[in-house]
Formats: sequence, structure tokens, C-alpha cells
Amino acid sequence: MSEPAALDADLLRAFPLPSLSEEGDKEDRGRALVIAGSPEVPGAAILAGVAALRAGAGKLQIVTDAAVAAAIGVAVPEARVMSGSPLDYVADAQSVTFGCGMDHGPALDRLLAGLLDCGAEVPLALDAAVLGCLAKVEAKVRAWPGGITLLPHPGEMARLLECDAEGVEIDPLGAVRRAAERYRAVALVKGRYSFIAAPDGRAFRFEGGGIGLATSGSGDVLAGLVGGLAARGADPLTATLWGVWLHGEAGRILTQRVGRVGFLAREIADLVPGLLSKA
Repeated sequence: MSEPAALDADLLRAFPLPSLSEEGDKEDRGRALVIAGSPEVPGAAILAGVAALRAGAGKLQIVTDAAVAAAIGVAVPEARVMSGSPLDYVADAQSVTFGCGMDHGPALDRLLAGLLDCGAEVPLALDAAVLGCLAKVEAKVRAWPGGITLLPHPGEMARLLECDAEGVEIDPLGAVRRAAERYRAVALVKGRYSFIAAPDGRAFRFEGGGIGLATSGSGDVLAGLVGGLAARGADPLTATLWGVWLHGEAGRILTQRVGRVGFLAREIADLVPGLLSKA
């Protein structure tokens, strides 16, 4: 099997983002729906939602736990924040980012099953807790018509593949290729080097970013970036490649400005508009 292509600014020229008209409005840049957060981790919804806006999504909706919805609404005044069933909003969204900061358990299993049965064709960016639910509904994931991106770290990848985490760490490229084929999805495995694979066998390696990106909330930002780019109309592979590169470039800049470690996940998304304007 061929070696993965290096993910850098040159490669991204082959994966252009949808163009934006100066005469367009927020509806033209799409509605990003973020299903995320819990009473213990409400910030995950904030990080993912703000990242979706920083990636250029025109509108943001967040569905979260009722106990924290008001607080999230104050923290992200640009968003419409709701509690209750997110399935009421999926059909009108241009992307769905699902899983950041949520709790494992039967309620999450039921919510995922309802989403996969709802008949929508919207791109999904799946992260964190929801990844542990996918092996049980593999056939429905494969059949999802809108395109899916899976965003696991090695432990979550092991649950997706129902294998040992050590095996993922030894061969992350092989793992990400197996996940892409098994779930018919774009798959990423995060680590010192990140690997991305598409269901058609194409694979990519990203070596940028640095150790500082291994910080609490960083993955939530990445998920939001992928969802925001998808809301703008990027296909799952394009949204994932750009999301990983933007996330990594922001990490590189913060390493120079702040330090090798110690910068915050909330600082990552703020650099994305400038990176997009120069790309």
C-alpha cells in the first residue's frame, strides 16, 4: 500500500475550500449544529462551537444539557443554545459535530441511534464519547449518506476497532486505514504525528503542531473546526485535512508566542481566521 501523503499547505491546494461570495450572507456559509457538553464538561460545547464559527460557519446552534444551557448561551452569545432533543434541528443543519464533553451511557447510545435513523444527509464530525458507541451500530454508520469524520485519539481508536490501544500506537497508519474502511468514513488518529485516511484508501500524515496541542480541550477545538468547514460546504475529507492543518498551524504559532507547552485550547481557534486568509 502506498505511503501517506504529507499534509501541508502545498497539498491543501488540491483540496480547495468552497469559495465565499462577498455578496453572500451567513446563510450561505451554513449552519453548524454542535451536540456537546455536560454538567461536568460544559466548556467542550463552547470550544467546539466557537471553533466552528472561527472556521467560517455562518450560524451556530448548540444543543447541550439543560443544566448548563443558559451558562453556555452567555459564554457564546453568537450561538442559539438549546436543551432537549437535537434531532429537531439536524435536518436544517449543514453539519453536525457530536460527542465533545458528553457522558457515556444508554442515553448517548439512544441519541446516536436516533440520529443515524433520522433520515438526514448532513455531514457528521464524531468525537470523544460517541466514538465508543459506534462499533455496535457499524452498519448504520457505513450507510449514513451525508459523510462522516471520526476524530479519535489512540484509546478511542482502539474502541472503534475493538482492539488493544497498544496496537494502535504501534501502527497508527494501519489503524486509521482499517477504521476508514470499516466505517466507510474519513478517519483521523491523533498523536505526535496525526494520520488521516479516506474510505477510498488515500492516506495522509501531518507532522506539525507540537506537544503543546496535547492539552485539555484541544480535541474539542479540532472537532469544531472540522464541523465549521463542513458547514461551509467542504466534503468530509477536505474539512478534515484543513481542520488538522489549521489546528496544527495554530499550535505552531502559539508555541512561538507563548511557549512549547502551557497555551490554552481556547487560544487555538482565535488564530484560524488569519490562517485562512493567508492560505
